[in-house]
Amino acid sequence: MFVWIFHRISGLLLIFLLTLQFCTGFVQAVALPAQSIKTASFLHRHVPVLFLLVFLTIFHGLYGVRTILLDLGLRRERLLFWICTLLGTAAFAAFLVFYSIEIGR
Repeated sequence: MFVWIFHRISGLLLIFLLTLQFCTGFVQAVALPAQSIKTASFLHRHVPVLFLLVFLTIFHGLYGVRTILLDLGLRRERLLFWICTLLGTAAFAAFLVFYSIEIGR
């Protein structure tokens, strides 16, 4: 039940966050007043928003693959949940490590 609810909520949040990223990127690309571009740049590079976007993308994708495997007849629901959760945690941890290395440069 958790995965079903998480998948729906994360999908809605991803729609919102991706729209925000596209719009703020567009605002930076067009000729607008400097204050608008400065605000859009701040929102576009806001670290918690970027982390949430990556986190939701990883887990939404993995839980989607889990759902597809269950629909194809694989009956190891609990095992698939833990595999996807561990893979997602490892992928997000790798992202955090690479992000911190990139910031350190």
